[in-house]
Amino acid sequence: MTIRIKILLFTASVLFILSCQQRETAKHEEILTAIDTTAVTDTVSPVFMYGIRSDSFDLISGNIKRNGFLSEILLKHGVTMQEIDQAVRTFRSVFDVRSVRSGNKYVLFCERDSIARARYLVYEHDPTTCYVFSFADSIYIIPYKKEIKSEIRYSSGIIETSLWDAMMADSLHPTLAFKLSEIFAWTVDFFGLQKGDRFKVIYEEIYVDNKSLGAGKIFGAQFTWSGVTITAIPFIQDGKESYYDIEGNSLRKAFLKAPLQFSRISSRYSSSRMHPILRIRRPHYGVDYAAPVGTPVLAIGDGRITSAKRENGAGLMVRIQHNSVYSTDYLHLSNYGRGITAGAHVKQGDIIGYVGSSGLSTGPHLDFRFYKNGSPVDPLKVEAPPVEPVLPENLARFEVNKAVVVSLLETFN
Repeated sequence: MTIRIKILLFTASVLFILSCQQRETAKHEEILTAIDTTAVTDTVSPVFMYGIRSDSFDLISGNIKRNGFLSEILLKHGVTMQEIDQAVRTFRSVFDVRSVRSGNKYVLFCERDSIARARYLVYEHDPTTCYVFSFADSIYIIPYKKEIKSEIRYSSGIIETSLWDAMMADSLHPTLAFKLSEIFAWTVDFFGLQKGDRFKVIYEEIYVDNKSLGAGKIFGAQFTWSGVTITAIPFIQDGKESYYDIEGNSLRKAFLKAPLQFSRISSRYSSSRMHPILRIRRPHYGVDYAAPVGTPVLAIGDGRITSAKRENGAGLMVRIQHNSVYSTDYLHLSNYGRGITAGAHVKQGDIIGYVGSSGLSTGPHLDFRFYKNGSPVDPLKVEAPPVEPVLPENLARFEVNKAVVVSLLETFN
């Protein structure tokens, strides 16, 4: 497997086209105005952290302990329970303290005196979002967004085993593999990749605090699978972005190629298979995907749950009626997804359960079954109908996008 990465220096015109066609420019984060306003000299520039004048305070940082509370930290540093309660109650709509997670970082801004009272506490909720708790002149809670930086990168490679293994072997962020698998989920069978299959991708890599958060926007991609090359061109139609091939047909289909990501097929559809437990030959009207316990199982298409219960050898299973023709079964689950009950409606890609080994099973896997007019068919041979292509009135705009993306991909042969 060989993957090469280059930082692309796009021309202004290319950046203009891509940015205008694909997404609106994100609004600049709000500047925090409620900060310490201690005067500074003309010769010393103030230092700010999280929008707070940090060189006016002693900083104490740590991580939330298991079963720990922000109130415990604040009480130890001079903030009263009355002040904490006022902040929590008044600004509950801004931040619910019950969502605090153990292990996350916090920073205290303490006064430089004998009491060392905390005037601010900053809680890092996720890699990009923090919450500032103020106990200075006024009490409030306000969100703070960290600066997000990005680089445009290019990656290409030849598959030796799987897309996931290729990405991991070359220390690429796992999100790039997920992004590609999502874009090509309807057109490429990632369980059937063969040695020699190829891919190219132009993408945005996101950084916060000089650490990569993974792949952001995919500006264009190609996948050559079983000798057929499929190009993915991003395009906004009716206010929604999707990916289309070079003919303007949507890469999305009515059904996903598979209900899992990054596992392997352990048993295929067969009219006569030796059952691994019963030791007798019987039909196996499904495809078994081996995967670790707890791997999310996705609905391959929109539909209504007609059954979600334990059924003898099938163990915990879910049945979805997609329309008057097609239905699917998901067997041997370890648990159900949130809200998955008979009668519930699901969208394509919703998590309906998790891989397990319930029922007659020798190990963790998903037994996936596909039915057409009530009769079983091989899931790997189902030809799913596409969704709406680029509309005629949008073709001229699409052609501009296509020319840019194809030209860039061809540059990196």
